[in-house]
Amino acid sequence: MRIIVTGGSGFIGWHLANYLARNNQDEITIIDNHERGEADSMFLELISRPNVKFINQDMTQKNFYNELSGYYDCVYHLAAINGTKNFYERPYDVMRVNILSLMNMLEYCNKDNCGAFLFSSSSEAYAGTVDSEPDSYIPTRENIPLSVSDVMNPRWSYGGSKITGELLTVNYCRTHNVNFKIIRYHNIYGIRMGYDHVLPEFFRRILQRVNPFPIYGGQETRAFCSVDDAVKATEAVMLSAKCNSEIVHIGNSSQEIKIIDLLSLVLDIADYHPEINIVPAPEGCVARRCPDTDKLFRLTGFKAAITLQEALPEMFNWYEARYKEREKL
Repeated sequence: MRIIVTGGSGFIGWHLANYLARNNQDEITIIDNHERGEADSMFLELISRPNVKFINQDMTQKNFYNELSGYYDCVYHLAAINGTKNFYERPYDVMRVNILSLMNMLEYCNKDNCGAFLFSSSSEAYAGTVDSEPDSYIPTRENIPLSVSDVMNPRWSYGGSKITGELLTVNYCRTHNVNFKIIRYHNIYGIRMGYDHVLPEFFRRILQRVNPFPIYGGQETRAFCSVDDAVKATEAVMLSAKCNSEIVHIGNSSQEIKIIDLLSLVLDIADYHPEINIVPAPEGCVARRCPDTDKLFRLTGFKAAITLQEALPEMFNWYEARYKEREKL
């Protein structure tokens, strides 16, 4: 098969492209400009494989079209600016890049050159709905209404871009007879996820021996899903004809945990036990999030299985080595 992965130098994109390239039989084309990812040794090793091609282009421009040719069986569109820090500090950039890169990729695709198009959305698309009535909507199914609870809060730049992305994908692909699937990722974690997310931030403070140790809120819950499970689920959705024209949640519904309890788990792994300083959560922070993944299992037979207890020690060790190298901790 010939496959495109956009955003392939980013967190999930790299893991997905690396997984898809595993048998050396499929031809993988990665499109990225390292806006969120990086050309580290792991990425350079990936693109050195004979079945992997890298196109270094800004997808808000249509220049990348020039390096595409022929028929692509699968297009995985993961390119986006994410990360809570960016939502607050660069909200317009978040919306501009996420929407334009999707529109440009969609407008390249038609029934003659694209077998199936997959758009990676997010649980942020329905976060405002869940927060209004958490007991009614959790675990959350795919048919939940999408909403932006406060257009004045820059946090919703990302969720708003994903709502727009779902609408663009559905309406473009229907109009042009392109098979499509939409997935919503739910708190995916693992090595190489960057440094601006909750777990890498916990690791940083542990390695800096911060004491007292600040935690924002702490009572919020999230259902964490290992990236190894997430990429297998993503491929399963792409390859299943049952998932055509469907929205499917990808996550691990058995791993919902309070952030304060997640911190305790990480502190135990690191054998570090500072005083905990609880401070208010950022405005707009969703109180609870946990997907219903029955549809994923029903349509593909896949169910996430990797637990936090299994995955976090390796992840902590990986980040410990990187932080020591980057920041001399």
